[in-house]
Amino acid sequence: MAKPVPRLSPDDIQRVIATAWDDRPPFNAVLQRHGLSHGQVVALLKRELTPNAYKVWVARTKAPLKAGR
Repeated sequence: MAKPVPRLSPDDIQRVIATAWDDRPPFNAVLQRHGLSHGQVVALLKRELTPNAYKVWVARTKAPLKAGR
């Protein structure tokens, strides 16, 4: 089970979400930049995004990268 998400300011939460949605950095960049584990990022996004937005994000992370992306 993942460690609980540390208390983050609203600005920090928005930065994590923006980085996670960005097509350019690999997922590991999110982890390193914000000092969160994979499970913590997933838990944060699941908590902060709408259920539909979370499903879209999960699908994007599992989709292969397209050329030019």
